[in-house]
Amino acid sequence: MESSNPDNFFETDASQAQRERKALKSSNKHGNPLPMKSKILAAVADPAAPASGIFVAESAGPVRRLALDTSEPKQTYRGPNAPTTCVAVGGGNVYAGSWDKEIWSWDVETGRPGRKFSGHSDFVKTLLYTTLGDKEILISGGADKKILVWDIATGKRIHTLQDPSTTMMALQHLAIDPLLTSKDEIILVSASSDPHIRRWRVTLDGIEQLAEAFHDRPDTERLTIREHETSVYRLHFDLTDDSADLWTASADGTAKCLSRARNFATEDTFEHKDYVRGVIVTEAWVVTAGRDENVKVWDRASGRLQYTLEGHYEEVTDLVFLPAANGLPERVCSVSIDRTVRTWPLAKKELDVLVEQMKTPPEEDETKEQGNGGLTAEEEAELAELMDSD
Repeated sequence: MESSNPDNFFETDASQAQRERKALKSSNKHGNPLPMKSKILAAVADPAAPASGIFVAESAGPVRRLALDTSEPKQTYRGPNAPTTCVAVGGGNVYAGSWDKEIWSWDVETGRPGRKFSGHSDFVKTLLYTTLGDKEILISGGADKKILVWDIATGKRIHTLQDPSTTMMALQHLAIDPLLTSKDEIILVSASSDPHIRRWRVTLDGIEQLAEAFHDRPDTERLTIREHETSVYRLHFDLTDDSADLWTASADGTAKCLSRARNFATEDTFEHKDYVRGVIVTEAWVVTAGRDENVKVWDRASGRLQYTLEGHYEEVTDLVFLPAANGLPERVCSVSIDRTVRTWPLAKKELDVLVEQMKTPPEEDETKEQGNGGLTAEEEAELAELMDSD
């Protein structure tokens, strides 16, 4: 008779202590956790309810639309039998990239399946919805090192972007430069499992990789922006002022502000100390999260770590900013492979109270440990490899 109970297998003292720590920590209620069926690999804001709604991509395959003030999903979108690793919303549809190399789509309101986009030869890892000219388009990045641009109406591929050098590795994230993008031209920024950040000019007629100037040597060009030591997991443009600086999160344990005025050289560095999976910024705070399980809130002006929000008991995979609206305050939402969605305040008074509450240890939960979200042992190993891919 086979058993999946870890108590029946040999464990080192360290691994047993780690398992017991996570089991105890799993009972905490910090961040008002919403439990999901499987590991959460990505999240985006719900455009119809940006202050209280998100879409999440799960390792068991489905995408779910959540209202954060309720315990049940508003809508579940099914189709993939492999983990969905990224999600985008626009034009009345929700789109998800999957390990099965496909991009799936559904009607947001009815959940009815729509077109599938096939073209990547490896995992789809990042996805954007936008418009270009009079067309709705998707932009996808994959573990196959390619960025594909799709015409949503026809399902046809418009462009394939790939750095002609051999340095570009699996795509990790894509972002659109809000300052330089126009109706007929997109300035796309890409991050991958190498330290290089690349910029691209995308039109319906063609593509061009943009060269960068060194901030202290304006007459010298560099083909990429390199301010990190290894993989860059997240790109975020700051919309709190007119500068629209680029913020990044990396496997080198840092989040950075890359100054547009200095040709995207590092302006500020926040030492998170472990893989950083997400970064968002507000007028007052910089919020980071990643492999160390904690959500960290930094004073933007001084760069000092102000709050460490302990609640998740596995790696945090994504952060979503929730703006103040409809009587709700400004907040941040975090999602994790511990299968929970948690929502945190951003007002200083509420953060002070929350951190004080965290000083009381959680009571041990006697309920059984959740399953593995529908993954086999081989898929669990593959997920770990994907999450840590450099």
